[in-house]
Amino acid sequence: MDFNRLDQIARQEGGISRRLFTSYLAALSSVPWVGLSAEDKGTRTSKFSNNPFTLGVASGDPDHEGMVLWTKLAPKPLEVNGGMPLDAFTEVTWEVGHDEGMSEIVQSGTALATPHLGHTIHVETQGLEPDRWYHYRFRVGDFASPVGRTRTMPADHVLPEKLRFAVTSCQNYEQGLYTAYEQMMADEPDLVFHLGDYIYEYAGNPNRIRTHVGPEIESLEQYRQRYNQYRTDSLLQRMHAHCPWWVTWDDHEFDNNCANDISEEQGIDRIAFLKRRAAAYQAYYEMMPLRASACPMGHDMKLYRSGKFGRLADFFVLDTRQYRTDQPNGDRNKPLNKVALDPANTMLGHQQRGWLQQSIVRSESQWNVLAQQVMMGMANRQTKENDEAIYSMDQWPGYANERNELVRFLKERNITNPMVLTGDIHSNWVNELRVNDLEPKGDPIAAEFVATSLSSGGNGEAKRSHHDLYLANNPGTKFYNAERGYILCDVTPERWISHYQVVDDVLMPGGKTTTRASFRVNAGDATVHST
Repeated sequence: MDFNRLDQIARQEGGISRRLFTSYLAALSSVPWVGLSAEDKGTRTSKFSNNPFTLGVASGDPDHEGMVLWTKLAPKPLEVNGGMPLDAFTEVTWEVGHDEGMSEIVQSGTALATPHLGHTIHVETQGLEPDRWYHYRFRVGDFASPVGRTRTMPADHVLPEKLRFAVTSCQNYEQGLYTAYEQMMADEPDLVFHLGDYIYEYAGNPNRIRTHVGPEIESLEQYRQRYNQYRTDSLLQRMHAHCPWWVTWDDHEFDNNCANDISEEQGIDRIAFLKRRAAAYQAYYEMMPLRASACPMGHDMKLYRSGKFGRLADFFVLDTRQYRTDQPNGDRNKPLNKVALDPANTMLGHQQRGWLQQSIVRSESQWNVLAQQVMMGMANRQTKENDEAIYSMDQWPGYANERNELVRFLKERNITNPMVLTGDIHSNWVNELRVNDLEPKGDPIAAEFVATSLSSGGNGEAKRSHHDLYLANNPGTKFYNAERGYILCDVTPERWISHYQVVDDVLMPGGKTTTRASFRVNAGDATVHST
């Protein structure tokens, strides 16, 4: 629990730290977060009348000798607690093998599914061989989970010949089908980066192609149910089972356009908001293939972290929601005024920014990848000629000073081939990043590839009316597209190619996925080339 943050809030509220502290503890008393003991007495359950593995399996956060293996016991996923008894403690067997038939088991063990973690399992494997594919499954009673496929990363000192990964975000269950995952699976990526908005918190809308269960979610039970509903999608399940994922959240895993502990809505009680955040964070940890180091405590959860694919790529997964100051001028598109340029504005927070800078200067990899949520390119978003230039205050332009200092740091410290992966805005962008994008002089420092939504917003379109204006007003922007889909990246020591995969229809089954455009960046030069 972040006592310093409580004191800071208390001082802002007029010096009522003890009262705030007491109120906050009382509010959190109904949230059985990760820190509770798993040794509490309860019912030991191993017999099921229904398949408890209805939500499939997943793996994530891989390194050169292991990864996280995930599953959840939920025989009736849309019922309270997934159909599990509230006090059930269940021993689950896990197995890792060389083949899909699981005829050659190389590691196995047991883990306890408890009510404190919503009957999820997070197994952190170790001692596997580097740079190879494995299969895995879980068993309980007479039931076995689907067999998942995962892989270890190359050894840290090895320079691999190639890496393929997919980048996606924004998968509103109500607004579109997950058709893109079918082609993504056929693309055979080594990894998937999901950059946020894995779920949406909104109340169900019966006029959509699919309907969220329940009202706008606020409690732990409601967040759990919403994740369960999303995971019932067969294409999402199959993609999780196909390769390991790196995940990070944006805002809708908690509340739209949240900024740290500040709601986008006026008059929201701070204590109630933090209680809701604690519920959202616990549900997120439970449902994602994350290591124990990401376990939340109350309303705090350390999600930023790093990974490696040998010496080919270092990954720096960021959290641009939990530590940011409030959006300047509100969270919409506004002029880049003095408030937006205030050096006190921060997207990353002091601790995360220091970690990133210290980590990236130690990298010895050919490519250094920032996997994060909101667009870093300083894009003028005006939609009519002769209008005043406007920029998204929810994205990096609202934190322009920190953004420029970060890019300057990459330049001055000669960081090798920095690349930025982004989600959030339901449209595709390709940006060349400079210290000051408003004065695009000199060579670019980094390239940014922004992935559109997988389904959010329903069917998009290749060109909106302001397409040409966006490109004309932003010299660093090399591509803009508003269709649905994902990015497929092929990386070698010599070059990086990003393929923009788009789906022609997410409102009906059978949509076709094609490559709309591809872009290349050569090692040693952040200039973007169309291929």
